[in-house]
Amino acid sequence: MNITIVGAGNMARGIATRALVGGHDVTITAKAADKAVQLADELSEQDHGGQVAAGDESALDRADIVVLAVPFAAAEQLAASYGPRLGGKVLIDISNPVDGTLDALVVAPGTSAAERIAEAAGPQVRVVKAFNTTFATTLVSGQVGGTPLDVFIASDDEAARKEVADLVASGGLNPVDVGALKHARELEGFQLLHMALQIREGGHGWASTIKIVAP
Repeated sequence: MNITIVGAGNMARGIATRALVGGHDVTITAKAADKAVQLADELSEQDHGGQVAAGDESALDRADIVVLAVPFAAAEQLAASYGPRLGGKVLIDISNPVDGTLDALVVAPGTSAAERIAEAAGPQVRVVKAFNTTFATTLVSGQVGGTPLDVFIASDDEAARKEVADLVASGGLNPVDVGALKHARELEGFQLLHMALQIREGGHGWASTIKIVAP
């Protein structure tokens, strides 16, 4: 698949790494074009299966999947801006709508960042919540303690969930389909707690993951 990642920060690096491991072609685009070029150059030096390059917004038109690897407020604005050109495409929201102290969500009860982004993008865009429970450093390695990361996937479009699950699995991770987009509320809620645990005394230093363990 052709994957366009909007953003050039740590999460963009982590998700791009997994996509490249899976043999997909990745285009990095960002408001700061020099950062997109730098990230693409660094990723191209690694031995992955896919090809990576920096690009501009025209990469959205060629993409099978677009990943908004930016904070919630920016993601909502970009979804509204990009929505008319993303008809039929999968748009992945990875954001966590948390306040600055990691003590509360900034979206109203009974909704989620993903649902807000879907509303902003419009009904023609297939919005998927994914990667919000994985930290950037763990995505680069793909595992914690030798165990592949779980990636929880929510969307109202079953085919879109399957496409993202295929992307996740190809990168060596474990996709967990949780159903409708409304379940992004729970994903964002327990990631708020997970994030808060990182900064407490004896915290995990952004190196932990949320995993379903079953026999």
